[in-house]
Amino acid sequence: MKKFVLTLTLLMILSASLLYAGTEDGAGSQTFYPAGSQKSFKGPLDFFTGDVQVDMLFPSNETAHYSGAYVTFQPGARTAWHYHPVGQHMIVTDGVALTGTRDGKIVTFKKGETVWCPPDIDHWHGATPDAPMTHLVITGTKDGRNVIWKEKVTDEQYLGK
Repeated sequence: MKKFVLTLTLLMILSASLLYAGTEDGAGSQTFYPAGSQKSFKGPLDFFTGDVQVDMLFPSNETAHYSGAYVTFQPGARTAWHYHPVGQHMIVTDGVALTGTRDGKIVTFKKGETVWCPPDIDHWHGATPDAPMTHLVITGTKDGRNVIWKEKVTDEQYLGK
């Protein structure tokens, strides 16, 4: 009986070891992204007007087809027209944000408020003319793309004139 229990115990340890060995590549365990471990960059002038800083927080992966980033806009800064194939959530973390659509409607939203932009809706977003703004964006990815960029937003479109 002792031999049976010892054999059973060894088999359980071996099974657990094999199960654990299969997760060393990250499958089945959490992935930690330390602060500053993801890329940060200035918003490219082809896609942004003004001073914009993008700080990636996490990438999309095989299971979760979305990424997250903090995007900080200095006063008057904004994106070019663009759309997201799977949509985007925007959550203001500091300041006041503006977002506009092709119909000329501009939504103003402040810290703690959120806007959902559905897939394939042309829009822009940025800071107000006189104060900076930071928002957290969570953006879906489809076929390896999370944004389709278009032309720049004019001052008239930005100001709602």
